[in-house]
Amino acid sequence: MADATFRSQSHPVVAHAEWLAARREFLRKEKEFTRRRDELSAARRALPWEEVTKPYVFDGASGRRTLAELFDGCSQLIVYHFMFAPDWEAGCKSCSFWADSFNGIPLHLRHRDVSLVAISRAPLAKLQAYAKRMGWSFPWYSSQGSTFNFDLNVSFTPEEQAAGEAFYNYEKRRIPTSDLVGISVFARDDAGKVFHTYSAYARGVDMMNGAYHYLDLTPKGRDEDTQPGNPQAWVRRHDEY
Repeated sequence: MADATFRSQSHPVVAHAEWLAARREFLRKEKEFTRRRDELSAARRALPWEEVTKPYVFDGASGRRTLAELFDGCSQLIVYHFMFAPDWEAGCKSCSFWADSFNGIPLHLRHRDVSLVAISRAPLAKLQAYAKRMGWSFPWYSSQGSTFNFDLNVSFTPEEQAAGEAFYNYEKRRIPTSDLVGISVFARDDAGKVFHTYSAYARGVDMMNGAYHYLDLTPKGRDEDTQPGNPQAWVRRHDEY
């Protein structure tokens, strides 16, 4: 548990009128940020697509499914690349932090024509056992035996690991492990063709963590600057705190 102490002496404390004036000025900045975010989202939707032609197949609770079948009747698909390599005994604790908010999302997204799934390289039996431990019910598929994770630049070959660097987040960079996090988006047209429309990695997935954004509202914020090199060292799987 984080340190529960707090020193108000180190922060300005003012009368209500001054507090309100400061808050209104900051609201102006928040509104500008919201407008800029809307513009960025529109630009994201306008990005070009690339057609997916490889015949990817995944193992799930209802059997083997192609990438097109993961759309499950929708025209849009979001894939969370959950870090869980075949030789790991548990899923990544940071991905688990993100996934704790997934259970209730798929139903809502379906009403906006979007299917949401997680995909990992670990065999299905490991994914199902871990999902049971965590109490998760969102769709989770294994890409074991497929090049899907490698093609989407979230998993890395033994040669890349030996070299210590690979293409990740749109540049060659150091990789600390065999699998890293990402989110990819796909679209399917009326003819059944599948297109890769967007992928985000590293801090690009930050906005999908609701807990972090609640922390951002608080005086201490994420309070991670005391853990240089690994800001998420504090994170545990929810049954390990």
